[in-house]
Amino acid sequence: MQSRTPSSSAGRLGRPRSAAADEAILEATRAALVDLGWSKLTLGDVATRAGVAKTTLYRRWAGKNELVVDAVAVLFDELELPDKGSLAADIEGVVLQFAAILDRPETKTALMAVVAESTRDAPLRERIRTSIVDRQKRLVLEGRARAERRGELPTSPDPAAAAATADLIFDVAAGAVVHRTLVSAERVDAEWVRRFTALLLGGLAAASG
Repeated sequence: MQSRTPSSSAGRLGRPRSAAADEAILEATRAALVDLGWSKLTLGDVATRAGVAKTTLYRRWAGKNELVVDAVAVLFDELELPDKGSLAADIEGVVLQFAAILDRPETKTALMAVVAESTRDAPLRERIRTSIVDRQKRLVLEGRARAERRGELPTSPDPAAAAATADLIFDVAAGAVVHRTLVSAERVDAEWVRRFTALLLGGLAAASG
């Protein structure tokens, strides 16, 4: 799992950060979003729920947007690529994990809120990209590298092409699962994941060829 330290604090001087306080603040943020929604959420309410001073939040986050993105990002940092012996089984495992995280009330509320807000806030879109999207592309890179070692996929001689393919795979996989769970409100069960994985692998084979 990746570090849960919010990126907005990088390089700041002062007293050492408290991991316990950070975790309490991010958990309180997610709970407040579920209870209050985006428009009524305030840093003061989060501080009260987390049992910290409001100044503690302002030392760590510039505002609500940054705080909520970090509260969402740590949920997706829980994702791990399982080693189930084949690329198909590995993909099915991580997609089921992803769907389970998206199905949590705090994830639904927080993710939908920041995505909606980002449509009119370019810096927020960039923070979502760097804190959530780019960090989770590691799963595609890990899966591809493992499949190449197993001989399931050919090694790409062109790093730029391999990176572009990884971006495309991530967009397809993440987009499909997010749409099904949050937009269509349909279940992501084992059968859907099996069919989706077969479709994804067919496209990957074509791209690799």
